Amino acid sequence: MRVIRAAGHATLRAMKHLIRPATPSDAPFLAWVLQESARSHLPFGVWDLAFPGPDGFRLPVLERLVRAEARSFCHASGFLVAEVDGEPAAGLTGYDNPKVTGGSAFAAAMQETCAGIGWGDAQRTALGARIVPFLECIPESPEDTWIVEFVATKPAYRGRGLVKALLEAILERGRERGHVRSQIGVLIGNHPAQRAYEGAGFRVVDEKRSPAFEATFGGPGIRRLLRAEAGSSSK
Repeated sequence: MRVIRAAGHATLRAMKHLIRPATPSDAPFLAWVLQESARSHLPFGVWDLAFPGPDGFRLPVLERLVRAEARSFCHASGFLVAEVDGEPAAGLTGYDNPKVTGGSAFAAAMQETCAGIGWGDAQRTALGARIVPFLECIPESPEDTWIVEFVATKPAYRGRGLVKALLEAILERGRERGHVRSQIGVLIGNHPAQRAYEGAGFRVVDEKRSPAFEATFGGPGIRRLLRAEAGSSSK
C-alpha cells in the first residue's frame, strides 16, 4: 500500500495528515464523501434525489454502493483518504475507462445496491426518472482522460490544505497509469472549489446548463475543467 505522509502544513498547525488508499472499512466515510460532494454548496444533490429520505437511510445505501462487487467509479478501491491524527477528514476518487466505470459497472453496482435494500424494477425506474435533471448537465468524459471525482472535506478540517494534498496524490496516480490529461467537474457557483482546482492547474473548458437542473438543485449546471501534464500537447 502506497502511503504519503505529510507533516505540518502551515495551516495544519501541529497536526499531521496522511494520504492513503481507501479500504472497505472506510465505507461509512466514503458514503458521506459521495453525498456531500454531490451536494457541493447547494442544499441537496443527486444522491438525495436518487435515494430520497433522511441521511440515516441514504448513507447506508451509499455504503452498499462503494462496497458493491462491480467496481464502478463509486467503488472504494478508487478513493484516496486524508487522515488527520488518525481520523478520516477528506476524500476523493480518480478513475479511467469511464464507459465501464461510469457505465456498465455503475449500472451493475446500482442494481446490486437497489436489490440490497429491496427495491424492484418499479422503484429503480422511478429513481432514473428523478435524476434526469442531473443527467442533463453531466460533463463529457473522454476515454483517454483521468477523471477526478467526489471531492469532500469534513467541515472541521476545511482550509487546511487537505484537498491540495489529495489532488496532488490522485493526479500522480493518473500519471502512473499513463494519462497526460485530467478532468474534474464543479457545480457552477461553487467558487471556493473552482479556485482550488484552478490552483492545481485545471482550467475551465466548457459547461452545461439546464433550466431543469436549476429548478431542481438551485444552481445553473456544471463546469468541466481540464489539466494537461507538463510537456503534454493535450488540450
